[in-house]
Amino acid sequence: KAIEKVNTEISKALLGHSSENQNKVDEIMIDLDGTDNKKRLGANAILSVSLGINKANAISKNISLYKNIGDGKTLPIPLMNIINGGVHANNTLRIQEFMIRPDKAKTFKEAVNICFLVIQKLKDLISNKNLSTTVGDEGGFAPTLSNNEDAIELIIESINKAGFEPGKDVSICLDVAANELYKDKKYAINSAQYISSNKTIEYYFNLIKKYPIKSIEDPFFEEDWESWIDFTKSANKDFQIVGDDLFVTNEKRLTHGIKKRAANSILIKPNQIGTLTETIKVINLAHKHNYKTIISHRSGDTEDTFIADLAVATNSSQIKTGSLTRSERVAKYNRLLRIEDELGNSAKIAKV
Repeated sequence: KAIEKVNTEISKALLGHSSENQNKVDEIMIDLDGTDNKKRLGANAILSVSLGINKANAISKNISLYKNIGDGKTLPIPLMNIINGGVHANNTLRIQEFMIRPDKAKTFKEAVNICFLVIQKLKDLISNKNLSTTVGDEGGFAPTLSNNEDAIELIIESINKAGFEPGKDVSICLDVAANELYKDKKYAINSAQYISSNKTIEYYFNLIKKYPIKSIEDPFFEEDWESWIDFTKSANKDFQIVGDDLFVTNEKRLTHGIKKRAANSILIKPNQIGTLTETIKVINLAHKHNYKTIISHRSGDTEDTFIADLAVATNSSQIKTGSLTRSERVAKYNRLLRIEDELGNSAKIAKV
């Protein structure tokens, strides 16, 4: 259906316009759709054209895609998913993603290498416990563990065995995906038992105190603004609180979050909003208000590497694109390695 709309209605509307005017092209498609959430033509149809136009323009200029998108030269730190839970894995873990972030890496190549070494140690540990080393939707291991703490302790042991210091060289980051765990103003974070928002906040702070966790994504339901505000207010200012379902790469929702001081970082997924122009507008708004931006894949991703170029072009501090397995994940890391090589001495890696 998306292809049909691209080849008929969208194609007809765009013929004769220049690929150099990204804003105009995207504006035409937004107006053509005529809905707030692009439900008539569909974000997949509109976004594929929006990104394709930018690629075509870069090719016509014979320049790299990231140079056509923006003027950034910063390589993002990877938030690498190494244990899957929640709806992304067939196991008992409630938290959806357990990630590592190589905070002290001096280059992107070093960052990937650090993650690789930790992943290999984790695989050995899981195998030695006679647990499955099969992977989930985003490439992380999906062992059947008793609770979230067991997963975190496995990761800490893996970091140590790889020769790094947890919390200093390599931090732990979580994606709770609380929308999946929310019911009647309560959460089921560590078991099937639902607890109050206050108890949920207490649980997070206990985890942060006990383990070297530096970032939590979607700790609360997308409309539970009160909990988001309370958690952000109470957390250390250096602790990263990431809104994905909270903001859905939407300028209006981000503006509301900034006013309410809910979260301090935003996950950027271009297909949540539907055009490159709108995506960059949200990134710029976030940076203006000192929100960190994390460029992200989707769980059902392809081998397209556009988001790697987008991360560099917009000087986004981090990227989420799964583990070092499955070709649709590895493709993004390979693209970032090539960009770093191309930039040479002018390349730098983000600080978090």
